Amino acid sequence: MTDSSPLHMSEEGFEKLRAELHKMKFVDRPAIVAEIKKARELGDLSENAEYHAAKEAQTHIERVIAELEFKISRAVVVKRDEVAKGKAYLFARVTVLDLDDDEEEIYTLVSAEESKPDDNHISIKSPIGKGLLGKSVGDIVEIQVPAGVLKYKILNIE
Repeated sequence: MTDSSPLHMSEEGFEKLRAELHKMKFVDRPAIVAEIKKARELGDLSENAEYHAAKEAQTHIERVIAELEFKISRAVVVKRDEVAKGKAYLFARVTVLDLDDDEEEIYTLVSAEESKPDDNHISIKSPIGKGLLGKSVGDIVEIQVPAGVLKYKILNIE
């Protein structure tokens, strides 16, 4: 948790983080505290597997809470209507033509926190996201990825 750069995200993504933090603090944390209390009542803590498991779970929950709080503290909510039109920026839906296999792909550029590659929601920090960022319709881009070089022509930006 040392990267203190701004974390650009949508309102929806920010609300998901806040909801997850709320659940961790007010549902998960109290539940684990109750488990620890119950395990303590079982006696000798040195050989109490339930107690040790609950303490490990508590450590995990506290780590996740700290990470979520850190992300929220860095969050910069970007409203979709504030994003530049006509160029590939955060939240843009970019249609590209793969010049090697003549197939179209549609990518939505999102923050790293909101990335879902299986749904073609790609991070602006990923190689493809970085390669498309700032480009316009008609531009041809070459993007270095682990599997080689992708060559795209940008067909549409929404």
